[in-house]
Amino acid sequence: MGRGIIILIGVVGLAAYYFSNQQVNPFSGKKEFNAVSIDQASKLGAQSYAQILQKEGGNVLCDRRCSGEEAEIVQTVRDIGERLQEAAIEYENDLLAEGWDFTPVATDFSWTYNVIASDQPNAFCLPGGYVAVYTGIMDVTGNFDGEVTMADLDDPDKLAVVMGHEIGHAMAHHGAKRMSQGQLAQLGMAAVAAGVGDMDAGQRQLVMQAMGVAAQGGLMAFSRQHETEADLIGLELLVRACFDPREAPELWERMGSLGGGQRPPEWMSTHPASETRAQNFRDWMPEYIEKYEAQCGRPLR
Repeated sequence: MGRGIIILIGVVGLAAYYFSNQQVNPFSGKKEFNAVSIDQASKLGAQSYAQILQKEGGNVLCDRRCSGEEAEIVQTVRDIGERLQEAAIEYENDLLAEGWDFTPVATDFSWTYNVIASDQPNAFCLPGGYVAVYTGIMDVTGNFDGEVTMADLDDPDKLAVVMGHEIGHAMAHHGAKRMSQGQLAQLGMAAVAAGVGDMDAGQRQLVMQAMGVAAQGGLMAFSRQHETEADLIGLELLVRACFDPREAPELWERMGSLGGGQRPPEWMSTHPASETRAQNFRDWMPEYIEKYEAQCGRPLR
């Protein structure tokens, strides 16, 4: 009886916490749980960004001086970023004009772009608009010949796909939402732990392990949803900034081939399979080709 009361109190408390922190997501039209404010997330983003750049030290291109190829690489990334940044501001303003009730962020972000010399095929945009691109991704978005050269920057469209996706995460507050979901899972685990405190140790361990697996599976599913949403937001930014959206499916096919194409099953991953993402882009493409042609005044044929 006592255990049931403790669990009931915990469930009621978690429900109150969950429903009192619902926000409208203008990109999906749904209400979603987020207990981290925009200001809190941006401050955390700024702190994390400074720590990453400090850790990378001399690998940050143009950190102290800038000339030659380094200057060209950094300027290309910043040019792409600024076009996507303007598209993000325009997109949010259009959503507000349509009547969506949300707090826009793109105008107030402290947009910052840096390039890090690393073989890692990666890029990110932290809350607050703090963007970093690793040179290792430039071969994947460029000639895809196993080495990074200036020729990889001749066609910026695939790199814009990557950067638009990362900016989409920041616009949709995915980092804050994942933190919030993690906190909710921890609170739920604590409530269950309190409720089963008088169980046999073996039974208690089994219950907590089952709860842990369920929580982890739920968080992975949320993460996959965020990746798909960031893909779609990034595609919107891409066409608004007049980058060729048709580059997106091939990019994700390339990403899927990295590491010999070895990946865990999609349901055990925080990201959708690259094949799934490529197919999503192919499904979305007719609509976004039309948008591109209307926005940019030239046909994609």
